[in-house]
Amino acid sequence: MTSSLTELDDDLVRCMSIGAVFSEFGGKIHSIDFHRKDDLLVTASEDDSVRLYDIANAKLLKTTSHKKHGTDRICFTHHPSSVICSSKYNLESTGESLRYLSMYDNRCIRYFKGHTQRVVSLCMSPINDSFMSGSLDHSVRIWDLRVNACQGILRLRGRPAVAYDQQGLVFAVAMEGGAIKLFDSRSYDKGPFDTFLVGGDTAEVCDIKFSNDGKSMLLTTTNNNIYILDAYGGEKRCGFSLEASPGTPIEATFTPDGKYMVAGSGGGTMHAWSIQTKNEHYSTENAYVVVSGADSTFETDKVGRCLERCSRSSGYRS
Repeated sequence: MTSSLTELDDDLVRCMSIGAVFSEFGGKIHSIDFHRKDDLLVTASEDDSVRLYDIANAKLLKTTSHKKHGTDRICFTHHPSSVICSSKYNLESTGESLRYLSMYDNRCIRYFKGHTQRVVSLCMSPINDSFMSGSLDHSVRIWDLRVNACQGILRLRGRPAVAYDQQGLVFAVAMEGGAIKLFDSRSYDKGPFDTFLVGGDTAEVCDIKFSNDGKSMLLTTTNNNIYILDAYGGEKRCGFSLEASPGTPIEATFTPDGKYMVAGSGGGTMHAWSIQTKNEHYSTENAYVVVSGADSTFETDKVGRCLERCSRSSGYRS
């Protein structure tokens, strides 16, 4: 984004309110993603459908059905009508673990074969056509949208989580035992250039994100803890705990300026904390902004929506 955003402070965060409610679907949503530049949101839900929303005008634009393979993790490519979606069914028989989909004409552009178990982490490079997937088959695979073949494989222990930094130069892989490995995306075949160990929590990592300035990392675990780490040295800056969400990993995100952290909990409550003071400044029920597996209606908060979408853009200006 190139336009300036209002600088966030405690008062503005406390004033968050519901900006739009999309209630045409009453089941669970497995994952959501906001486009980096356009006012678009995509969701993958338990009815094996992908839905594309215009969040500026609170409008459902398109629904596509994927009964053969199902839908699980999802993320936008750079094109506003193209997404990558992981499969839920037939992984062992077909190996078609990922699909490159056109929402414009409901077409599968390309299949990506390789993973033999469910994909639990998926992210697109912010600078080129590369993307990464982490699977319960204990591997991370690196892909290129333009070709079917996998470009690289990392074999790991346990459940992996993957993320690119906002410049696309570094990617992080988190794994069992609290280990985080940092790779140069241009020479990942040489191995990690740094490794951190996050002590004190043996739970598996379910999500990892970089802040816009690349100085911090956000880590969420399967036992509903969230940690903010120094991205250079790996030191734990602060930690937060959320209400349990059985069978549904929590998700969290940085605000564009990196001053606050926003997360959805298992009870359908959205929370916002100041990273500097560690104080909670916002909590509301039934505000499913970044939590996976939201029930009943899908709601998006007018400030929370901005926080999640803009946190993925490197063009934030204070």
